[in-house]
Amino acid sequence: MLHKNFINGEWVEGVSAKDNINPSDTREVVGTYAQGDATQTEAAIAAARAAFPGWAATTPQQRADILEKIGIEIAARKDELGALLSREEGKPLAFGVGEALRAGQIFKFYAQEALRQEGVAIPSVRPGVDVVITREPLGVVGIISPWNFPIAIPAWKIAPALAFGNTVVFKPADLVPASAWALVEIASRSGLPPGVLNLVMGRGSVVGQTLLDHRDVNAISFTGSVETGARVAASCSLRGAKYQLEMGGKSPLIVMDDADLDAAALAAVDGAFYQTGQRCTANSRLVVHEKIHDAFIAKVVALMKGLKVAHALEAGSVVGPVVDESQLRQDEMYVRVAQEEGGELVMGGERLNRETPGFYFSPALITRTQNSMRINREEVFGPVASVIKVKDYDEAVQVANDTTFGLSSAIFTRSLKLATDFRKKSAAGMVMVNLATAGVDYHVPFGGRKGSSYGAREQGRHAVEFYTAIKTAYINA
Repeated sequence: MLHKNFINGEWVEGVSAKDNINPSDTREVVGTYAQGDATQTEAAIAAARAAFPGWAATTPQQRADILEKIGIEIAARKDELGALLSREEGKPLAFGVGEALRAGQIFKFYAQEALRQEGVAIPSVRPGVDVVITREPLGVVGIISPWNFPIAIPAWKIAPALAFGNTVVFKPADLVPASAWALVEIASRSGLPPGVLNLVMGRGSVVGQTLLDHRDVNAISFTGSVETGARVAASCSLRGAKYQLEMGGKSPLIVMDDADLDAAALAAVDGAFYQTGQRCTANSRLVVHEKIHDAFIAKVVALMKGLKVAHALEAGSVVGPVVDESQLRQDEMYVRVAQEEGGELVMGGERLNRETPGFYFSPALITRTQNSMRINREEVFGPVASVIKVKDYDEAVQVANDTTFGLSSAIFTRSLKLATDFRKKSAAGMVMVNLATAGVDYHVPFGGRKGSSYGAREQGRHAVEFYTAIKTAYINA
């Protein structure tokens, strides 16, 4: 079956097609998916532009009902959608099902947000004049999503865009079209008018670039690499389009000498290696007090020995394959470079053979690193964690903040004083106390600082800030 693009309410063949390969078993083709070009992307933009006035004029209840319907079906089909996600992306089944459920929850959350749009009426400083401040939809929003969360991230972009009255052209990551297609297929039967939601699968250099350059696209929400994010910013700035960027992290997890080491080790392993470390919030830098360094490492290694690296659908699998051969080579490269720069590979860091051919890699722990090393400066985006030994709390905070990224950070300590101080001093957009850096709620803001993020926050009620524009009206009665 050819899975087609969705433009103006119709399923449309692309200019070519591409097989979606299972990273757990490269012999399996998950499905064949259309590849669009610039012309198809322009048609989708035109459809979204034509549909915008009608969709913007719908009542909040109409939009809420449609989003609720989408959310209910996604949640009801979480097992099926989770298995599909795990087959195409490689994350173990439990995580795939959990992500599908979260996508449903996100749509249901924004169904209610459609009903909670607010304005403000205040008196002017001039006699007899009233001021009314409202929010209005932007118009056509281009959504470019990554491969690591192939249904949750599209959900937390598409749902608020629609809830607040925008129309959407959605370009998913090339590696994971199946989850995106399934999401749009569900939405296509929800009552959305033609043109409100459009799906164009294809190369980023073609489909994505067309979205960036087109003057009828009023805003771009992007999650991906720093390099591509810079291109998004440059293109949108040139034509005055609004943009939102989420571009990764190098998140630190500080372990103080008074920490619960068992809990800290469990969080370190979870945050660094679960979901194959392919999370922008992964705590890939473990900043450890020298007094408990050796004991902490021993506990982490003991937990790592129990991690099962296997096919995403295999029972007991905790770490699946990395997403493709390119990512596997990148992980190997960073482990090699870390050793060349003086790091000690304590465990893992090797390709693995399993019953099925796939991109399997053993979680790697590297000690004796300095914060100046490449392993601590650049995002690996794989199951690789490095350890930095520090002498005290002040050095730990300095090391944690010494990065071009600023997405998430964490500290393990029994001291309320240190926890409170770190919450204030951390230069990250999200701070965790006695928790891994990865793992966030969908009803609160998500985003970072510095090279991690740009623009208004995603998720929760704060999403309204990106997907709407403020209008101030003065009324002289």
